[in-house]
Amino acid sequence: MQIKGKLFLIPVPIADGALSTLSVQLKESLLHVRYFVVENIRTARRFLKAIEPNTVIDDLSFLEIDKHKGADIKLFEKWLKQGLDVGLMSEAGCPGIADPGADIVRRAQQLDVEIIPLVGPNSMILALMASGLNGQSFCFVGYLPVKEPARSQKIKLLEVLSKNENQTQLFIETPYRNNQMLDELLKTCNENTNLCIAQNITAPNQFIKTKTIEQWKKQKPVLEKQPAVFLLLA
Repeated sequence: MQIKGKLFLIPVPIADGALSTLSVQLKESLLHVRYFVVENIRTARRFLKAIEPNTVIDDLSFLEIDKHKGADIKLFEKWLKQGLDVGLMSEAGCPGIADPGADIVRRAQQLDVEIIPLVGPNSMILALMASGLNGQSFCFVGYLPVKEPARSQKIKLLEVLSKNENQTQLFIETPYRNNQMLDELLKTCNENTNLCIAQNITAPNQFIKTKTIEQWKKQKPVLEKQPAVFLLLA
């Protein structure tokens, strides 16, 4: 019988330094994992050192996910077939959820490898929990189009879908475009549509508020250039 390693899916804090949001299981699992597939080697090393200061970084092996080509799947397979446990780590939140890593997990599934998702922070779920919007039926649609008129058309489509299905629509934006996104939402959506803005979740200055479009227009915030989740329920 061929020996295979396990794949650990490692959540990373959403906010800088928020190690308290991680589970004991995650910290215990990391003690024996020495091979990692990561988005960024430098920040991965920093995170692992913060989790366990006694970690000898030079004893660890890293495989970085290229933004255009993805990861070296052959090397990943080689590690698993050698019986080595591998950790998959994104920059923030849960790997494979609005982050690279799905290809790695899919290949592990094809190899019939044991996959162990570890408990940790996920900005979409935390935002939905705190929004007061429909948590029974929801859809995460990722990034919306950047240019007009595609962006406003997509927003209107999501609003109609939300109303017809009574379904919360969740999406994200590049932080420096948060205010443009808010402007477009206020311009495009009906005044009685509910909008939740969830920013800097788990950070000391987190901001999570749900109001109607009409209410947001009366008191429009200036959003920071920090990660945010937008949630609509018409």
